Amino acid sequence: MQKTLKTVFCLLALYAAASQAGAEQFSYKHEAGDKYRILSKVQEDVYINRRLSHRSEILNRIAVEVRRVENGLGSHGAVFQTAERATGVYEGQSFQWAKEYASEFGRDRQGYITIDRHYFMPVVRNVPVFPGRDLQPGDTWSADGYEMHDFRSSFGINEPYRIPFTAHYVFLGNREWRGQSYPAFSVSYRIFIEPETAPGNMYPIRIMGASDQVVYWNSVLGQAAAYQEHFRMIFELSNGVTIEYRGNAEAEIIESESMDKHKIAGDIMEDIARLGIEDISVRETDEGIVISLENVQFQADSAILLPGEQGKLDKIAEILLRYKERDILIGGHTALAGTAAGRMQLSQERASTVADYLIEKNVRAPDRVVVRGYGAERPVADNYNEAGRRRNRRVEITILEN
Repeated sequence: MQKTLKTVFCLLALYAAASQAGAEQFSYKHEAGDKYRILSKVQEDVYINRRLSHRSEILNRIAVEVRRVENGLGSHGAVFQTAERATGVYEGQSFQWAKEYASEFGRDRQGYITIDRHYFMPVVRNVPVFPGRDLQPGDTWSADGYEMHDFRSSFGINEPYRIPFTAHYVFLGNREWRGQSYPAFSVSYRIFIEPETAPGNMYPIRIMGASDQVVYWNSVLGQAAAYQEHFRMIFELSNGVTIEYRGNAEAEIIESESMDKHKIAGDIMEDIARLGIEDISVRETDEGIVISLENVQFQADSAILLPGEQGKLDKIAEILLRYKERDILIGGHTALAGTAAGRMQLSQERASTVADYLIEKNVRAPDRVVVRGYGAERPVADNYNEAGRRRNRRVEITILEN
C-alpha cells in the first residue's frame, strides 16, 4: 500500500512538473538602492492633414533609482531626458537635448503605478501589469492603463493630459533578444476618445491611436530587459487640423554599476596632469563627473574649432575611453554677449562640434551622447572682465553615473 501511494505521489509530482514546463508568473522585484537606465530610440514620421511634414529620430534616456521598498511597493525617483535629431543626417551626428522631466512614483509587484497628478512622466502608465498567477504560453489577460501627455506648448493645456485605454496581453513563451532568450509577452491597446472642450485656442476633439509591443522579461531582475513597439496616434484638433504620428520604437534597460566619484575624479586629474592639458577642471556632481574645458578655442562667433584644439580633444578622448561603459552629456556655455537666443544657439552648436568629433573618434556611439546648450545661464566667473569671459566660454563633458 505504501509503495502504491509513493508511486501515485511520484506520478502526481511528475505531472505537476510537466504542466508547469514553460509556465511563468511575471512580477516586479524592487530593491532599495537599485539604479538603472532605460535607453529608447524612436523613429517617427509626422503627418499634418495626411501629408508628411517631417521625420525625426528621438532618443529617450531615463535614469531611475529605487529609493525605498515597503510591502512590495518600490518608490522610484527618475529623470527623463529627450533628445532628437533629424532623420537623414549623416550617421555620426549627435542627438540634441530637447526636454527634461523629473518624476517620483511607486510601482507594486503587479506593475500598478501610484503617482501624483502633476507629473508628466512616465507617459505610459500601468503597462505592463500582471494577473498574479502562473501563465502558460498562449494565456491572455487584460488591464486598464493610460497615457499622460505634455500639451503645454502644443495646445496651452497646463496639466498632464490623460488618455485612457485597455491593454490586452498574450504570453508568447520564450523569445530571443540580442542573443539571449527571455520569456516574452505582447501588449496591444487601441485608443478612441472624444474629449470635452479644453481651455486654449486649440485642443483635441478626437484622439485615436494604437500601440503594439513585444516585451522581453528578465525574471531574475524582475523587470523588462527590452521592448519593441509599433505605434500610431492621430489628433483631430478644434481648428480643423489633423496631426498624426507613426513610428517604431525599441528600448533596452541597463543596470548601472556603482560609481566611485571621488576616485574617478582623482584619476582623471592625474591623467590631465600626465597629458599636459591646460585650462581644464574636474568636479563631482549629482549627475556624475564633470570635465570642464575652459577657453575652448573656436573661430569668432562660430562653432568651428581653431587649429590645434583637436589635439586637446584627442587627449580628452583618451580619458573618456577609460569609462566607456558610461554615457556622456556634453554641454556648451558662452560668455554674456549678444542676444539670449544667439547665445543659446551658439552654445549648442559648439557642444555639437565637440560631440561629433568624439563620436567620429569612436569614443561613444551617437546614441550614448546627448548635447545641450546653456548659453550664458551658468557662468563660473565674472562676465565683466576678459579673464572671466574666457572661463565662461567653455564646454563641459559629464560622465554620467546613471
